[in-house]
Amino acid sequence: MTALPSEFIASMQGIMGDEARLMLDAIGGEQPASIRLNRAKTAWEGGTPVPWCRTGRYLGGRMTYTFDPLFHAGAYYVQEASSMFLDQVVRTLVDAPVLALDLCAAPGGKSTLLCSSLPDGSMLVANEVVRNRVPVLAENLTKWGTASAMVTNNAPADFARLGGCFDLILVDAPCSGEGMFRKDAGAIAEWSPANVEQCAQRQRAILSDAWQALRPGGLLVYSTCTYNLEENEKNIHWLIDTLGAIPLAVPLEAGWGVTGALDGTDVPVYRFLPHRTRGEGLFMAVLRKDSDDASTAAPRSVKDKRQNIAVPQAVKDMVEGSQAFEFVMDRGAFAAVPKRWARTAAMLASQLRVVKAGTAVATAKGKDIIPLHALAVSVIRAEGAFPSVELAYEDAIAYLRRGALQLEGEGRGYCLVTYKSVPLGFVKRIGSRVNNLYPQEWRIMTTYAPDEVLTLE
Repeated sequence: MTALPSEFIASMQGIMGDEARLMLDAIGGEQPASIRLNRAKTAWEGGTPVPWCRTGRYLGGRMTYTFDPLFHAGAYYVQEASSMFLDQVVRTLVDAPVLALDLCAAPGGKSTLLCSSLPDGSMLVANEVVRNRVPVLAENLTKWGTASAMVTNNAPADFARLGGCFDLILVDAPCSGEGMFRKDAGAIAEWSPANVEQCAQRQRAILSDAWQALRPGGLLVYSTCTYNLEENEKNIHWLIDTLGAIPLAVPLEAGWGVTGALDGTDVPVYRFLPHRTRGEGLFMAVLRKDSDDASTAAPRSVKDKRQNIAVPQAVKDMVEGSQAFEFVMDRGAFAAVPKRWARTAAMLASQLRVVKAGTAVATAKGKDIIPLHALAVSVIRAEGAFPSVELAYEDAIAYLRRGALQLEGEGRGYCLVTYKSVPLGFVKRIGSRVNNLYPQEWRIMTTYAPDEVLTLE
């Protein structure tokens, strides 16, 4: 491991005293491997449970994720265990459907967690300001399969201008990354006291914008993957003193090893330190906006410009419970958005750069209806809408490389291919020929073949 900066070591000693040595030694230790399961796609019960996340599992070691078809199918997400504490927060503090915003969302770990943890009927807006990080966010949400999500590419200030329309906002803030030292040598090289201060100031600007987008009574979840006080406790005190935020406690169990504030105060915050908890460094806090906050602008009123579109019955037949969805045109495709949130989605689309809304179901080309990959991996695809073929491991990898396939029998039309009964995508059969329709940009690129393949079994 790259040597830790001397100024960082001195900073931790100043905060933690003699205990700092234990933490610094742990940073040099082995990183635990963990995944979070998508219960809409797998019933796997292996590994060791992550205690603060219902679907989190520690593994005995890293799997060869690139060569596991179930990884590509969205049956699980590779996520470090500390970050899964968000599940405990949501399960204990959110008990009714909400409109949620993940403001700094790429690559999508906490967004996919929110999709699974929020009460049924919720809607998530997953936003990423850095444009070249948006595609991986959209890909991961698509693979997760939910229809109740949008992906946007906007600055935090764009959401502030909407007024207080969100019930829950997650700010997983860009930070100095001290909690990533164990797995990312680049984070060590980029660290400096000046960068810590710069990050803290940027975080306050982001939080200020997020606060304006939060409705009175709404919840703000703030997290970082860093250890210092400037980006953590000091920012929480700034939220309390400057914006009137009300900190909330999250129930814990003593055996989890979660640490409280390190600045000597009793403000409820939650720190995951690698010598106490089985995971990477994480800081998280939850704050409520006063229900009587008079400074919050009312949600922006925008004229509803939705237009009725003619939706072929064949498209509706592809969607389970299609009557619960409104179909919109999104970049030439019919997309399904939950009716409950259709007007909200239209309002957001009129004000933001929306990359993905709901589930892209199909396109129409003349009289032909062409199903899209997002439908294949979605949980709203109608059961039995397409014939399916189960692939062996070697064929599944060939499919994910977008290679040639040979399927038994003949036929014509679109066919769902599965692995261990989990959908991977579509092919089109034309007699004895099979066209591989897996997205070109998602295919397995590497020609490397590992000596041993370790997958979710």
